[in-house]
Amino acid sequence: MRNKVLNIFVKESNILKKLQYEDSFVKVAGLLGGEEYIKVARALLNNENATDEEIASATGLKINIVRRALYDLFGKSLISGIRVKDPKRGWYVYQWKAQADQVDAFLNNRKRKILERLKQRAEYEKSHSFFFCGTQSCKKRTFEEAMDLDFRCPECGGQLHPYDNSEEVKAIEWKIRQLESELGSS
Repeated sequence: MRNKVLNIFVKESNILKKLQYEDSFVKVAGLLGGEEYIKVARALLNNENATDEEIASATGLKINIVRRALYDLFGKSLISGIRVKDPKRGWYVYQWKAQADQVDAFLNNRKRKILERLKQRAEYEKSHSFFFCGTQSCKKRTFEEAMDLDFRCPECGGQLHPYDNSEEVKAIEWKIRQLESELGSS
């Protein structure tokens, strides 16, 4: 009896681990392409080494939509595909497999790219003086742009005044610290 309970516990633990992996893989797929990608990701997790036709059948999606999702996920190294010869038809097909273990690497890569862009943006914000008319639908201008415009907003015609971007710089620097912390702990 004790072994049976222990085996059930081990099985449930393994299922729980699998569900956690499914969730992150499916969530990333959903972020990349919405509901269609979620269906494809779930089908891949439920049927390892599935062909695009099998995935289309399982999801109810058109084959071209399934292939677009598969190629996108493959391009991001979230799934792998191997070419095999179909014994019934005689032509080559791809069998697709989810690589849920690549989700963390994919997310960290994206975070690094965002971090680099944020650092560039912070440097740009710090190294320029900006001018703004005060109308929310209008954009702020660098000193050089404002000077070329004779300190008149081209959208609303209002006067361009010096703009304090220190709050934006603080927000960008906060996000940079947050991403650096996340990347440092992974």
